[in-house]
Amino acid sequence: DPIAQTLKNAIKTGRVPHAYLFTGTRGVGKTTMARIVAKALNCLKADEPTTEPCCKCESCLAINTGEDIDVIEIDGASHTGVDDIRELRENALYRPARARYKIYIIDEVHMLSPSAFNALLKILEEPPGHIKFIFATTEPNKILPTIQSRCQRFDFANVTTGRIVEYLKSVLEKEKIKFEEELLL
Repeated sequence: DPIAQTLKNAIKTGRVPHAYLFTGTRGVGKTTMARIVAKALNCLKADEPTTEPCCKCESCLAINTGEDIDVIEIDGASHTGVDDIRELRENALYRPARARYKIYIIDEVHMLSPSAFNALLKILEEPPGHIKFIFATTEPNKILPTIQSRCQRFDFANVTTGRIVEYLKSVLEKEKIKFEEELLL
C-alpha cells in the first residue's frame, strides 16, 4: 500500500522520475507493478498520466500482453551485453509512436554486464524527457551505486497471510458466496 500510494501521488502531481528501481523476492509483484505504472503513464483514454488507467484502450491492452510498441520489456538475464544496451540507447532517442512516454522495463537488471551498466548509465545521466525506465531485480546489491542513485527505489515485500485472508473474505462477501471462516485460515 505505501508503494502504491507513493506512485499514485507522483502521477497525480506530475512528478514521475525518469527511473524506478523495484526490488524484492520473486513473486512480489515487481513486473506487475511496472506494467501498471506503464498503463498509468500511457493510457490513451486520459489526457495526461492517470492513477486510474482504463485497461481497455489499445495501449493498456497491448501492455497487458507485452506487445506495446512504446513499452519495451527486456529480460536482463538474456540481454546482458553492452550491444543490447547500446541498441536501447539508440532507439531511446526516438519519440514514442502513439503514447506519451517510451517506457523500458528491464527485468532482472542485476544480470547486466559491467560494460552494459556503464552504457546504461550514459542515458540515465541525461535521459530524454519522453523516456521512463523501470528496473526490476531480486538482487539490488549487484546494481552499481551510480545506477541506483539515479533511480527512485521501492523495496517490495510479500503480502501477509492476514492480508490475503481479508481480501478473500471481502471477495466472497461481495460475490455473496457462503464460506466457513476457519477455511480461509
